[in-house]
Amino acid sequence: MIPQIIVVGAAAGGLAALQSLLASLAKEFPAPIVLAQHRGRSIDGNALQLLQRSSRLPLREPEDKEEIVAGHIYLAPRDYHLLVEKGHLALSLEAPVHGARPSIDLLFESAAEAYAKGCIGVILTGASQDGVQGLAQIKARGGLIVVQDPATAEAPALPQAALAATEVDRVLPLEQIALFLNGLCPALAR
Repeated sequence: MIPQIIVVGAAAGGLAALQSLLASLAKEFPAPIVLAQHRGRSIDGNALQLLQRSSRLPLREPEDKEEIVAGHIYLAPRDYHLLVEKGHLALSLEAPVHGARPSIDLLFESAAEAYAKGCIGVILTGASQDGVQGLAQIKARGGLIVVQDPATAEAPALPQAALAATEVDRVLPLEQIALFLNGLCPALAR
């Protein structure tokens, strides 16, 4: 069964981790992917361009109420929360969560509510706790959980917190996460 949506959260060290992940996804990858990377107001605004160069899939910062399209990647815009609603994405200026906007927790919680067991949550490197509660919501609604092996994370605190708080389905080194996701899509089996 092809996942209905994949949500990925990353904080400290996340840009490099996301580049690695996106570069290894199959160019025919069928599921939509939504990314929340802690970017802050002062971080270089080139994240979208850097990630697009690493990806063979179309990648963009969505507009409010934009339709979710299979095989596309959506990056939370800097200083906005990105929320998943059934079939589309929403932007929010709610207060920061764990000091971050975009918040990984809010992205994951909204995806869990909208897609339940059709959702896959992926936690990558980070130095905060943002994403741990949302990951638990995905698991509670029957979704699949993948956490980067903390030993391969530039900042292992977030993956460690996720492992301590939630029963995860896979703990993988960064370089194996895309291969695992590719393997979930039968059309990509070789």
